[in-house]
Formats: sequence, C-alpha cells, structure tokens
Amino acid sequence: MSGRPKHEIIHEELAGAIASGVLAPGAQVPTEAELVKRYKSSRPTVTRVMQRLVLEGLVERRAGAGTFVRRGAGTGRAKLFGLLIPGLGETEIFEQICGQMARDAQTLHYTLLWGDASGSGHGPAGDRVVALAHDYVARHVAGVFFAPLESTPDKGAVNAAVIDTLAAAQIPVVLLDRDLARSPERSPYDLVAIDHRRASHLLTSHLLEQGHRQIAFVARPLSAPTVALRIAGYREALREAGIEPTPKSVHFGDPGDPMFVRQILKAEAARTFVCANDATAAQLMHTLDELGIVVPEDACVAGFDDVRYANLLRVPLTTIHQPCRALGTAAVQAMTERLANPGMPAREILLDVKLAVRRSTSLPRRGKPAGTRR
Repeated sequence: MSGRPKHEIIHEELAGAIASGVLAPGAQVPTEAELVKRYKSSRPTVTRVMQRLVLEGLVERRAGAGTFVRRGAGTGRAKLFGLLIPGLGETEIFEQICGQMARDAQTLHYTLLWGDASGSGHGPAGDRVVALAHDYVARHVAGVFFAPLESTPDKGAVNAAVIDTLAAAQIPVVLLDRDLARSPERSPYDLVAIDHRRASHLLTSHLLEQGHRQIAFVARPLSAPTVALRIAGYREALREAGIEPTPKSVHFGDPGDPMFVRQILKAEAARTFVCANDATAAQLMHTLDELGIVVPEDACVAGFDDVRYANLLRVPLTTIHQPCRALGTAAVQAMTERLANPGMPAREILLDVKLAVRRSTSLPRRGKPAGTRR
C-alpha cells in the first residue's frame, strides 16, 4: 500500500470486486468492523468508502441486516440514470432542469441518458414513453427521472404502465414537476417540483394588490395535476381578499381559438387573466391582439414558468420564475439519497419561486385596472 489515500485503495478494491463479480449482486458486503480490521484503517475512513459506494449505486444498506451489492451493479446499471420526459425537446423548462441534472450526475460519475419520447417519433406518444421505460430496464439504469405524461386522454394508463415497468425491475423513480396523483393524494415516489399552489397564490395576490378585482384563470383541457394546484392557489388568494371564486371563473379551452376567447370576454366583467403557463399566456395575448383587445390597456395577462421568450413578447409577460438549476440539483440529490436509503418514505421536495413583474399586468395611465368597464 503506497502513499495513496487509504480510502481510495479500499474503494478501488471493493468496487473492483463488485464489477468483476467476486462480490455478486445480492451478496453481503463485509461489515465496517471487518473492513477496518482487514485494511488496518480507521472507522471514519471505512464509513466514507461505504457512503461513496452507496451514492454510486453499487451497494445498498438494509436496516438491521447489513450492506449488500445492488442488483445489476456489475453490469453498468450503477453508472446510468434515465430521463423520461415526454416532449423533452419541446419544453424549455425541462431542458434547463435536465441540463443541470446532467452536470450534477457527471460529478457523481453517472451518465444521464436523454431518451427521446417527444412528439417527433413514430407511433402514439404513450407508446413511445412506455417503450423508453422498457429500454431503460434493458440498459440496467440505476434510476429514472420521470415527468408523468399529460395532455392526452390515456395519460393515466400510460403513466401506470411506465411505473409498473420500472417497479418490476426495482428501478427507483424520482418524479419531476408533477405527481402521478391529484392533490391531496400522493403517489409513493419522491417528487421534486416548485410549490405550484403557493406560486399561484403569490401571482394572484400581486394582481389583487395592483387593484385587479375580477380575475379569471385560463388553462388548456387535459392539463397536468400541477394546474389543479395552481387553480387552488388562485382561489385561495381570491378568498383571502374577500372575493368568492365561482366555477365560471376558471376556463378550459384553446387560447388560440377566437371563439373561446370571446366567450371568456363575454363571461368576465373585467379582463385580467392568470394563465396556467407562459405558452397559454402568449397564445391568449396573440388572440386578444387579433380581437382588438390591447394588453395592458384593455386586458392584463400573467403566466407561469418564465421561459426565455416571456420577456421578448410584444408586451413582456408577468410570470412566475422557476429555479431550473436548483430543481435539477435537487432531483439528482433526491435520487442519490433514494439509492442510499431505498426503504425511506417518499418525499415531496418543493422549491420556492420568484415573481417576475413586467408590463403585461401594468395598470393603464388612468390608474384603473385593465378592462374595467367605464
């Protein structure tokens, strides 16, 4: 044993024994006391090695039983994470989150597989998502980051098929942005997201403080469970301001359809809109332009996500800024902790947001809320 740090020597020998099959999948690893004696090392040094092996996905600790080689650890599974993000190439927010995840995974010597389950492939989107889950099983990934499918009638069946496939292979899952279940229910998987309910409350409260009293919520049909949380936050803010929301204040439809937008304008006494996301808000603003409704003089529009173009629209968009890098880092950390402690309870890791206030919700010069009837 040369001048190399002892923890590196111990790690190299144990990792090599796992890779070569000397320590086979399912085999019990020598106890820390045995390793201290074998390598004439200190207990903290051995503990450090074991923690590293856990984080690398090579071994797992079982309460009251000991430490065991993970299934598939000698086949490359320990070095791969899979991304299962339907429409990944079409979603700016996820591109930023996953970019950070790739950087963080690399520091832990993992490779992040960017599987293509976007709308550009062949066959229905749901079939591609399930096929990608099977591909990750075949490639022995150590874990999968999954944003459940949304905006399709069969999303429930597709998401269930994905989870069942990964569960059968004993592959840990960390959910991104949204849960499989609708609030207040929770699935038995770790979730990393923003606090959608609080974010919507923050945005709606800002509009109320600006003097807007009649505020509608606009979303597309078949939206994700996150939209239900955003609607809940919007309604809570209204109630706290002494305004009782009605079912007719929430509108589901295509913001690019002038007929749908005309119906909203007819139903609302004022023209202030919280939209489920920036894409919906941008499309609504475009349709309002077509109808001769000027933002922010005649209507105010706000969104969620703070995508790159939100500040580049004809009228820059007030929106909720998502902390993409922090979300990516939190997701990788959640996965490594799950690998280290597979039996711990599922966690909901919710990050805070910031409000980006721009001109789309500015009050007209005359000082009245946009769209107020005179």
